[in-house]
Amino acid sequence: MGLLTRGLSVRRLGLVGYDEASALQDELHTRRVAGEIDDQLLLLEHPHVYTIGRRGDHGDVLWDAEHLRSSGVQVVETDRGGQVTYHGPGQLVGYPIVDLGPAADLGRYVRRLEDVMVGALRRFGIEATGDANNTGAWVGDRKIGQIGVRVTRNVTKHGFALNVSPDLSYFAGIVPCGITDKGVTSMALELGRVPAIGEVTVIVADQFQRVFGYAS
Repeated sequence: MGLLTRGLSVRRLGLVGYDEASALQDELHTRRVAGEIDDQLLLLEHPHVYTIGRRGDHGDVLWDAEHLRSSGVQVVETDRGGQVTYHGPGQLVGYPIVDLGPAADLGRYVRRLEDVMVGALRRFGIEATGDANNTGAWVGDRKIGQIGVRVTRNVTKHGFALNVSPDLSYFAGIVPCGITDKGVTSMALELGRVPAIGEVTVIVADQFQRVFGYAS
């Protein structure tokens, strides 16, 4: 195995199809396990897609096939943890491909991803928190950031999604993360304006490096 490193390469990719991003994650995961590359952070947006995690069920996709087609929504089964969630334009998705080391602590890793989103939101003046019973970032009882991860051979895949200014009506097509008694929100809704996703991307990348202890 090659020498493991502790640098971070941040890739800002713009709008990328879900299948293309998954293939890139797989490639980078293999190379990170082999010690060929530094840790990676992919920051991007997806076209409209519902993803079904390992604990998910197609029954949590509420729209029928015709409605999905007319709304331009792809439905994909994925190997991340969690249930069903939505990704789409205006939502910043982060895929860290990072080596957690031999004592990998999945729970601590998830909490740190929450800290990344909560810290970034605070820098925009939005007070968000984690939730002891439900992963992600929350503004009151409204979810603003989702998390779903997978760790194999101590290296992570998948990650987090922060609602910057997506069309929240697409969440009506699913039971998001299996939660029926809470709502969703976005930075645009909380701020009363649409923040530039490029600005949010820069802040999230910086916050990720701070939380995970990379050199700036």
